[in-house]
Amino acid sequence: MQSLESTPVTDLPGVGPAIAVKLAGLGIETVLDLLFHLPLRYEDRTRVHAIGELNAGDTALTCGRIESAGVRYGRRRSLVVAIGDGTGTMAMRLFHFNENQRRQLRPGRRIVCFGEMHAGSGGIETAHPDYRLLDDDAEIPTTDRLTPVYAAASGVGQALLRRLTGAALDRLERGPGIADPLAELSSEALPEALPEVLPEKLPEARPEGLSGETARHEFTGLADALRAIHRPPAGIRIDAALDPGHPARRRLAFEELLAHHLALRMVRRRLDHRRAAALDRGDALVRRFTGSLPFALTAAQRRVATEVRADLARTRPMHRLVQGDVGAGKTVVAAIAAVTAVASARQVALMAPTELLAEQHFANFRGWFDPLGIEVVWLSGRLGGRERGRGLARIAGGEAAVAVGTHALFQAEVAFASLGLVIVDEQHRFGVEQRLALRGKGERGGRQPHQLVMTATPIPRTLAMTAYADLDTSVIDALPPGRTPVDTAVAPSGRRPEVVARIHRACGRGDQAYWVCTAIEESDASACRAAEETARELAETLPALRIGLVHGRMPAAEKDAAMAAFKEARTDVLVATTVIEVGVDIPNASLMVIENAERLGLAQLHQLRGRIGRGARRSACVLMYDGPLTEAARARLEVLRATTDGFRIAERDLEIRGPGDLLGTRQTGLTRLRIADLARDLPLLPDVERAASELLARHESCIAPLVRRWIGAGADYGQV
Repeated sequence: MQSLESTPVTDLPGVGPAIAVKLAGLGIETVLDLLFHLPLRYEDRTRVHAIGELNAGDTALTCGRIESAGVRYGRRRSLVVAIGDGTGTMAMRLFHFNENQRRQLRPGRRIVCFGEMHAGSGGIETAHPDYRLLDDDAEIPTTDRLTPVYAAASGVGQALLRRLTGAALDRLERGPGIADPLAELSSEALPEALPEVLPEKLPEARPEGLSGETARHEFTGLADALRAIHRPPAGIRIDAALDPGHPARRRLAFEELLAHHLALRMVRRRLDHRRAAALDRGDALVRRFTGSLPFALTAAQRRVATEVRADLARTRPMHRLVQGDVGAGKTVVAAIAAVTAVASARQVALMAPTELLAEQHFANFRGWFDPLGIEVVWLSGRLGGRERGRGLARIAGGEAAVAVGTHALFQAEVAFASLGLVIVDEQHRFGVEQRLALRGKGERGGRQPHQLVMTATPIPRTLAMTAYADLDTSVIDALPPGRTPVDTAVAPSGRRPEVVARIHRACGRGDQAYWVCTAIEESDASACRAAEETARELAETLPALRIGLVHGRMPAAEKDAAMAAFKEARTDVLVATTVIEVGVDIPNASLMVIENAERLGLAQLHQLRGRIGRGARRSACVLMYDGPLTEAARARLEVLRATTDGFRIAERDLEIRGPGDLLGTRQTGLTRLRIADLARDLPLLPDVERAASELLARHESCIAPLVRRWIGAGADYGQV
C-alpha cells in the first residue's frame, strides 16, 4: 500500500487538478501534508448556549426563533434580525445581504447561528455569523468535537479543508500509517521534560485512543497526536486544546524542533566530509602581530584564538561561530585567523552586514596589517568604477591578501586567486544561504575555504545548539581590562530638559555624547522624534556645543565626514539613527541618549549601549520613552537598567520577544516554526540534541522523512 508521504492529495475524493494547484499554494501536495497542515485555532460547536447567558466576547452556538427582521439605515445599511430563545434576545446583523435572504429571514422561523458576540446598542449582537434555518422538528446541528480552523486560501475554504483532513485521518486509521521516528528511540533518549505534561497529568486534554506503545513509552505517539490536534473531543475547553502543555502539542513541538536540528546536523555532516587546505603556518607572524598591539589579549581571546587556529590546521573546512559580548574583542581573534591564513599562502574575505561596519573593519585591519606587509583592500557597492576595478584586479591577482566589504564580496565579478578563509561578522543578519554563498569563491581542486562567523548578539547555549547545529561554537566570555560598566537610567520623555542639561555638563568636561533617534524625519506615521529635527533643536539649545548628524539616507560622503568628525572629537554630540548600532568605536564617547527606547528590542538596545564605555571614563546611557508603556516594553527597559551582561539580556530577550531578535529574521527555518516556540520550548532543546544524536547514530533512514514533513521537500538549509 502506498505510504501517506507519497500518496498525492489528488488520490482523495473531490480533489481534481484545479483544487490540487490551490492546495499546493498552501504547501499541501500529499495526504501527509494535509495531516501536518495544523489548525490555527478551534471553534466550539459542541453545545448550544442559552442567549441569556451570553456575554460580549463569547463565540458560541445559539438557537432560537426570529422575532423581527428589518433593514436599518445608519453609516452602513444592514439587515438586523432579532432572535429569542426564552432566556433572552440577541441581534444578528448582516451588512451584506440579498433579497432572497431578506425574504427567508422572517419572524417565526427557527434559526441556529454561530459567531462572536459584541455589545450593540440594544444588547448582545453578532455580525455575519454562520447561520442555518431549521424546520421546527429538526435537531440542532452540534458536533461531537471541536471544529478546527485552518490557514485557507482562495478556492480552498474551511469546509473543504475539514473534509479533506477528515479523509486523511480516515486513511491514517486504515493504514499504512506514518513513520514515527520517536518510536525508534530508546527510553533514555526520549525527552525527560515531557512526562510532566503527559495525558494522565491533564485528563481533560487526553487524546482519544492512546496506543499501548504510548503508555509504554509515556509519550504520545505521532498518529495519536495528529488525531488529537485535528479532532479535539467534545468536553475539552478551547484553551486546553490550544495549551502548549497539551501532550499532543508538546509531542509535535518536540518533533518539529528535532527536524530543524537534524537538518543542520546533516548539513554539518556533509561539510565534515569535504576537504580544505590546512592553514597551519604563521606562528611567528601571529606572535609579531599580537606583540604589535597596544594591549594584551585576554585569556578568553587567547583560548578562542587557539580553538580557531586548531580548526584551520585541519584538512576539513572550519565552520565555527565566535560569540562575544559587545566589546569583547572578537575582531582581534578574527585578525589572528586572517594572519594564519595569509601566512599559509591563502587569501581572506571579511564580510559585514553594513558599509559602516565594513569600513571600520577595513580601517582596523589596514592599520594592523600594513606594518606586517599584508595588503588589505576595500570592496563596496558604492566604489567608483576605476577604484572598484583596481580592487577586483588586486584580489583576482592575489596581490591583495585580505578583502573587506559587504555582501558585494560574493557577487559574480569578484574572483579570488586563492581564498582560504571567509569571515562573516554579525552572523545573525545573514541567512544560512548567504553565510555559505562565499564558499564557492574559494573552491579549488575539491577544497573549500574555512569559515569563521562572529556575532555580538549573545545566544543562550541551548538555543545555539539548535539554531547553529552546523557550527562549532566558541565564546569570548570576558571583556578586556579597562572597560568601565555603563550606568543605565530610564526616563520619560517629559524629562528631556534634564537630559539635555546632562549632555551640556558632560561635554563641558571634554566628553562626547550620542543622541539616538529611531526615525529620520517627522511624519504622522511615527511618534519618534526625528534625527534632523533633534539636531536642529540641540544646536539651538546648546549653542556652545558642536552638533553632528548621521543617518542612513545621507550621501555616503556626508555620512563618512560626520563619523570622522565625531571620531576625531571635532564634534561634541552626534545625533544618529540606529546606523551606529554595530561596530563604531569612539573611546571618548561616554554618554548616550536613546529616544523612544520602548520601540526597540533588547538586542538592539544592548548593541547601541555598547558604543559607549569603551574608554576609561565612567559612562552612562539614558533610555527615554513615551508612555504609557506596554508590559513587554516595561520589561525590556527594566532588563537593560538592571544588567549589562549580554548573555543574561539574550535569555530575557528570548523570553520576552522570541527568537527573531537573536537569530535574525533571515535565519532559515527556525523563525518560521509552525507549532514549536523557541522561547517557550527552550527546556526541550537539550533533549532534542540527545534524540538527534541517537537517530544519526542508529536510525539514519528516519531522518529524511522527518525533515521533509516539517521543512518541506528539498529543504536543505542552503543546499550545501
